[in-house]
Amino acid sequence: MDAALLDELMGIALEEARAAIEHDDVPIGAVVARLADGEVVTRRHNERERTADPTAHAEVLALRDAAEAVGSWRLDECVLVVTLEPCAMCAGAAVSARIGMVAFGATDPKAGALGTLYNLASDPRLNHEFPVTADVRADECAALLEQFFVSRRD
Repeated sequence: MDAALLDELMGIALEEARAAIEHDDVPIGAVVARLADGEVVTRRHNERERTADPTAHAEVLALRDAAEAVGSWRLDECVLVVTLEPCAMCAGAAVSARIGMVAFGATDPKAGALGTLYNLASDPRLNHEFPVTADVRADECAALLEQFFVSRRD
C-alpha cells in the first residue's frame, strides 16, 4: 500500500482519535480498509471509559466491525491503520484476524507489541505474520496523545 494512501487513512484514524476525547477516552483511532483499493471498511476509536470495557480498544472494535462487514473473521485482504502502536491484546487480535497489514503512527514505549517491546507481527511461533509500517504521521499522533495527557494533569 502506498504512502499517500496510508497517510490519508491515518487522517481518518486521527479524526476517530479526536472523537474519543469527547467521552474522556484516550485518543486512539483505528481504521480497517481494503488493501486492494484503500476503501474504508470500518473506523473506530477507544471506548473503554464510555463502555467500562477493558477490551474496548479502537483496534479491537474496528476488527470486530470489519469482520462483520466483510462476513468473515479472516481479514487477510485488509489493513489496520491505528494512531498508536497496538498493545499485546490488539496485536494478538490482528494476528487472530489474519490481518494483511498494520500501519501505525506513534510508537508505544510502555506497551507496543509490533516492534517496540514485542513484535507479534513477525513471531514465527504464531500462526500468522504480517508486514508493519510504523511512523505514519507519527508526530501528529504523538502530539494528540501528549496534549490529552497534559490536559488531564492540569
